[in-house]
Amino acid sequence: MLLEAVFSGHPPIPACSLGHCTCWPPEFRSWPAPQWVPFAIHEKMAAHKKACMKHPVVRFKNLTVALKELEPFIRSGEHLQSGKPFENLHGMRSREAVANWLICVAANHEYGTDRMSFASDPIGGDGILQDAATGNTWQMEHVMVRRALSPAEKANLKPVKTQILEAVSAKQAKGGAAYASGKQLVVFLDSGNGEWYPNRVARSLPQPLLFDDVWVIGLHGQVTDEYVYSVTQLDLSSGNAPTWLVRIAPDFQSWIVARHQ
Repeated sequence: MLLEAVFSGHPPIPACSLGHCTCWPPEFRSWPAPQWVPFAIHEKMAAHKKACMKHPVVRFKNLTVALKELEPFIRSGEHLQSGKPFENLHGMRSREAVANWLICVAANHEYGTDRMSFASDPIGGDGILQDAATGNTWQMEHVMVRRALSPAEKANLKPVKTQILEAVSAKQAKGGAAYASGKQLVVFLDSGNGEWYPNRVARSLPQPLLFDDVWVIGLHGQVTDEYVYSVTQLDLSSGNAPTWLVRIAPDFQSWIVARHQ
């Protein structure tokens, strides 16, 4: 279980930057943010958040500490699939923490500096990403594509593309625009069902998307005791869906990020 000692107090995050604050004017709640890599937020939303009430959150002291604390869950894998939520992270699950961490390190690689971090979401989401350089925040929602276990599931296994798209549609159906607006959706891919092509999936996303962005996170493989994860943003505004590989060192003290498209 994660130890509270590894957490530090975090500045309160404006509720309106979490994507569903009722103090937003109606047009703000429905506007899609412009798409850009690695994140998007409308400047009017960023300015408006300063006037909103704030919520306290909890986060790791830094991303290096976070990785070390997440090590046992990454190594075993079982907790990522079915582990209970962490009470001291406002209900965030281990797979959600791992995915949030991966998006942060991929974004930091793009920025060339460690400005992104993640925190708990005290009002019901699956974590909050924060940009220390701008103060902007993004509320995260997660869904998992699980590995087929039973003979019946294995006999009716669908292509990875279909599984991802169905997971996105299921989250959209949970509450429509009121639920999805202003949020980043993360699909944690654990299907073990072969290759998939990010650009093809991005082109097939349901429209309107409702979520600001969709990310797909999955274990790419293990190489000489190193865990390699893929991080993909299903956004074609730059031509290809951006994809990074994150290679975690065997001692879980460091990592290397490489942009692949």
